[in-house]
Amino acid sequence: MNEQLLTLEVVYALPDRQKIQVVQVTPGTSVEDAIIQSGIMQFFDDIDLSKNSVGIWNKTCKLTDQPRNGDRIEIYRPLVADPKEIRRRRAEKAKLEGRADKVTGGRPDDKRK
Repeated sequence: MNEQLLTLEVVYALPDRQKIQVVQVTPGTSVEDAIIQSGIMQFFDDIDLSKNSVGIWNKTCKLTDQPRNGDRIEIYRPLVADPKEIRRRRAEKAKLEGRADKVTGGRPDDKRK
């Protein structure tokens, strides 16, 4: 009967700890069901499948997707800050400090002056 079961890893990590749960499920099991069956949510209070993104082998997927034998299901934490917003602030700061051209945002070219 083990030949018919899929063996999966379900992974979640925080900055200070991580957990890898191995679970065997029947073919056709969804990513969401595999996560629930793994029991990983008992170890972390902050996992909320309606908010956390999930992926298989570092590629985001839907909770309804069906994993294959040997897949690694990853539960992702939400971003602390928006990367686009951080980059915009860094560019504005560089303009104010004179490290970037005020019009183009590129490096100032002192040789043309």
